[in-house]
Amino acid sequence: MYEAIIIGGGPAGLQAALTLGRMHRRTLLLDSGEYRNATVDHAHNLLGNDGVAPADLRRRGRAELAAYATVEVRDAMVSGVAADPDGVRVEVAGEELRADYLVLATGLADDLPPIPGVAEHWGDRVANCPFCHGHEFAGRPVAVLNASPHAAKLRGMLAPVASDVLVRDPAAVVRVDDVGDGLRLTLDDGETIDVAGAFVAPVSRQRAPFAAQLGLDVQESGAVRVDPFGRTSVERVFAAGDMAQPDHFPGPMSTLAAAIGAGQLAAVAIVQTLAAAYETTP
Repeated sequence: MYEAIIIGGGPAGLQAALTLGRMHRRTLLLDSGEYRNATVDHAHNLLGNDGVAPADLRRRGRAELAAYATVEVRDAMVSGVAADPDGVRVEVAGEELRADYLVLATGLADDLPPIPGVAEHWGDRVANCPFCHGHEFAGRPVAVLNASPHAAKLRGMLAPVASDVLVRDPAAVVRVDDVGDGLRLTLDDGETIDVAGAFVAPVSRQRAPFAAQLGLDVQESGAVRVDPFGRTSVERVFAAGDMAQPDHFPGPMSTLAAAIGAGQLAAVAIVQTLAAAYETTP
């Protein structure tokens, strides 16, 4: 039996495993190999790793975990999870694994606007986070394909970076084409706009079914409701990374730094809870 099982091998899950490993807690990390940023070649806004390839960051994280004997990593798909007052159960390839605590770090999946060409450039010239991708378009025009009130905020954030910020309703965009060093947007009135990149507002959803299986409370955003340490509405179950959202956040934080911090805090809470048993031992 493990003290903690972590589902998800992205930055939140890896950091949770590292923190638990350093405290010599019996930990299993299960990684399906599916990642929200799988199409991203270079991730940004992470101190000490600005411009890192997400795959390299995961590889280095796994290599670091190898130094801790109490941490086991498996490349495996989880088929089901359950929790009760005595612990959690995780099904993998017909095997039932048990632990005291569960950390969900399975992330979100993005449903992109149905504009031809957007999916082909997703994570490169088409993005949703100005903090992670805005600087790469510095001094050139960018498009914000967003019809919501948030479009004005994006425009204001990108104004010091881009030479021009063009806000358009995504429903008016017929297609997006590669023009070598940028994108060409064709609108339904025949107008074309050349930009360095475009920012869209995908509809995000839970990548895995485990929050629903466990009956976890969720926010209006669809993220799992957690407290500042990642505790969910179900005892013994934690959630970390962009799949989770505390009440004091306006939405899920889709950054590497936030995911790493959330993974660490969830692991710290687990370690402290496990340690409480020793406080009552004579």
